[in-house]
Amino acid sequence: MVEGVDSTMAPAQERRLLQFAREPVPGEVKTRMQPVLDAAAACELHIALLTHTARQLAGVRRCGRELWVAGDPAHPALRHAAALGRAGVRRQRGADLGERMRHALETALAGAPRVVLVGSDCPGLDAAYVEDAFAALATADVVLGPALDGGYVLIGVRRVDARLFQGVSWGTDAVLAQTLARVDALGWRVALLAPRRDIDRPEDLPAWEQASAS
Repeated sequence: MVEGVDSTMAPAQERRLLQFAREPVPGEVKTRMQPVLDAAAACELHIALLTHTARQLAGVRRCGRELWVAGDPAHPALRHAAALGRAGVRRQRGADLGERMRHALETALAGAPRVVLVGSDCPGLDAAYVEDAFAALATADVVLGPALDGGYVLIGVRRVDARLFQGVSWGTDAVLAQTLARVDALGWRVALLAPRRDIDRPEDLPAWEQASAS
């Protein structure tokens, strides 16, 4: 873990930043990019996005960082990503994405009152965006960073309830709307950040090419 200084001056132990990532295995990651990309090229894209995200998150100061891995955390690309952010490495646990996120958030909340979790697919997810999420948690129970495809690229919480993640159609354009409905049913306060594009489909590749060239 690493500590620095940011504008909020919040102690590092009060903020936890989690990055979700999958072990890069050809044929098992970025499958929606096929057949525009073959399995090997899709896996290389996955690694590039993973590394880019870890480098961006390293700019967030005064927080504990953790890389939560689905698969083998000893993979060189995952070890490199963890080293970039001086992040602790944890294994994801759960039957689906919702359960894995709930477990990670609950675990982190046991040691920090504000937790932000992000994926590894969004090149527009930079340190300033994460800082906005932490700031929103001063008054909101949940903060979401909407994805342009109807999902979300970031979730920040001050508390967790299993119902927030149950019955969500993961991987579809209904994820954000379903999650907002669950927040509303819980009677919690929610904040929304500006939308961002994640890189999931062939039509998203130009956005990644532009981001990676800058």
